[in-house]
Amino acid sequence: MTDNVVHLFKDPTTEGPTAPPAPLTVAPEPSQRSRPVRVFVRTHRAVVGAVKHEKTRTAARLTVRHGAYVVGGTRVTVRRAWDGRTGARYERLLRAAEAAGNYEAAGEWEERLHRFRTERHKRRMDLLMAPQHVAKSAAIGAAGGIGGLIAIGTALAIATKDPGDVFTPLMALIELIRLLVVIVQIVWGPLMVAGPWLALAGLWAVGRQRATAPQWALPEGKRSDDAGAPITPSIVVTALRDLGIAPLRNAIKEMGDAGAAMLGPIRIAGCGVEVDVTLPSGVTTAEVQSRRKKLAENLARHEHEVFITIPEAARTVRLWIADSGALDEPIGPSPLVTDTTMTADYAKGRAPWGLDLRGDAATISLYQRHLLITGLSNQGKTAALRALALWLALDRRVEFRIADLKGAGDWAMFDGIATVLIQGPTDDHVIDATEMAEGLVTEMERRLQAPPGTQFDPLIGIVDEAQVAFMCPAIGDDKRPYGGSKATSRYFMAARKIHNQGRAVNVLLYEGTQDPTDQNLPKLVREGAHTRVSLALGTESQSRMALGDKAVDGGAAPHLLRQGLDKGTVVIASDGIKIPAGQASITVRTHFIDTDDAAVIAQRAKDLRDGVTTLTAVEPSESVADALADIAATLGTESKMLTQEVLRQLAAANPGEYREWTFSDLRQVLEAAGAPPRKSDGRMVVDAGRVAQALAERAADTPESAAR
Repeated sequence: MTDNVVHLFKDPTTEGPTAPPAPLTVAPEPSQRSRPVRVFVRTHRAVVGAVKHEKTRTAARLTVRHGAYVVGGTRVTVRRAWDGRTGARYERLLRAAEAAGNYEAAGEWEERLHRFRTERHKRRMDLLMAPQHVAKSAAIGAAGGIGGLIAIGTALAIATKDPGDVFTPLMALIELIRLLVVIVQIVWGPLMVAGPWLALAGLWAVGRQRATAPQWALPEGKRSDDAGAPITPSIVVTALRDLGIAPLRNAIKEMGDAGAAMLGPIRIAGCGVEVDVTLPSGVTTAEVQSRRKKLAENLARHEHEVFITIPEAARTVRLWIADSGALDEPIGPSPLVTDTTMTADYAKGRAPWGLDLRGDAATISLYQRHLLITGLSNQGKTAALRALALWLALDRRVEFRIADLKGAGDWAMFDGIATVLIQGPTDDHVIDATEMAEGLVTEMERRLQAPPGTQFDPLIGIVDEAQVAFMCPAIGDDKRPYGGSKATSRYFMAARKIHNQGRAVNVLLYEGTQDPTDQNLPKLVREGAHTRVSLALGTESQSRMALGDKAVDGGAAPHLLRQGLDKGTVVIASDGIKIPAGQASITVRTHFIDTDDAAVIAQRAKDLRDGVTTLTAVEPSESVADALADIAATLGTESKMLTQEVLRQLAAANPGEYREWTFSDLRQVLEAAGAPPRKSDGRMVVDAGRVAQALAERAADTPESAAR
């Protein structure tokens, strides 16, 4: 040990000792260092284990449950006593009537409160005079009672001939009083001991009856599950109170038990119930709409099982609350499948499309209404659109021209019904679909030029997956793109023209698109549809694109439908379907018609017709305008011309093509050709030299010119 110590203070490379190093800290042994830690850990584990033990939890639940029964029973009893002794109940009902704007009821409750206070004052004044009346009545009663007993004793003494019996009845009464005093002395002590416990038991019983204990404290077998519970006024009011809207919460608290005064009658509506809620002052309908999910959870429902719409009445929302799980059940087959004798009438009939949320049949008129249906992929868009077409097919007068730009065979059963059936997703198919749409424009213009009063059979153009057409990059020989959303786009312009004038001569356009954006569904096209339909969408902005601001502001919410679970459920904004008064849209669960059933219905439609030859493509329309050439012809020998004059002369020369043109349309065509309008003397003009140069460049770029 000494050698070791000496070695520590010597430099091994020198003879003499060196300066001692810093003192060494000797670490404690592991067992000594960890002992307090181990004690703490063991104690912590023991405490946690005891707290988490099921017996501990059971004891805690038992204590909280029965304590809550007593506290809640006390609160209920005190509230009842207070309401019985004061005018608090009348005051609450009065405030509730005022908050609901029912001043007639408010006046009635005020009159009742005044009558209650008057009668209470009279009772209190009578109580002040009670001692005098009691003393007087007691003296009279005692004198009368004693006199009566003596009279009875006298009669008894005469009968028994014993004078002592005169006081026998009086002494019997005195003995009875003494016996009662003895009984009270015996019972009073135990009664005073048991009395508080009996009162406590009574409060506990009241609390248990009113279920004042929290759910988590109840035994597992008795914990209630509110999911699917019947909707009552108190449940609706409580759900509204807990929405987190301070003015609404405060108004309901002031109403007290009469918060249901906000509610109209709860009506059975299909597979759920419907109720109108008149909101108190300071609460807007938009605030309630924006909290739909929280409201649904407060009602023990899923979000998709509660719909909020705005009826005609001011400051009112209409709640439709489904029975739990009812919307996940199928609605049954379409009448087109079950009724093999059904026919259609384009002008006067209504297509059976599904059931609304009330469970009533939802039928829709397609007469002179352009239609747009959109939604996310694989939500049932094609099936919903095809169901309408299948109904129309049962009217032999209706001609179809169909472009299915998905090409999966969803419309194959219309071979032999439609005069044109294009199926495929390629640019060539888009070109054919565009030429089909331009053919509709040509037929529309022919009909518009017919003598007034001429009747025309319906001509329905259907473009499924129309976003493919709008996004197509193909460009024609005239340098005009087939896709896009500018005035140079051939498909876009054809759709616009049909929307503008087609319905007057029964030329209609039905379009189905996916996942709408401003690029694949231009604003002018979507707003040209009279019937706008949406399945499940991803965002509120998409819902506004699909249905319009008015419908969404009125409660339409296709973005809240469940993707994949609400297949076939559509939200419709149209005057062709019956919508409850004051609402801008309606939700419909459409009947699903599978491909096999669709083929059977299509065969019935074919049997009604004489035989139709279906083309898979159409010849380019001869009436397709060459806008750049027409502008050059309008300029003639002029070196420049005001843009307003160019538009006027174009419309005069070809009203069917250019009547709806604006300066924006003209500018887009010229800019696409490389000859944009310019300013001259502060006014916009079209330069003839630029137009001629653009025509020359286009001619040089055509395949025929290159070959020559």
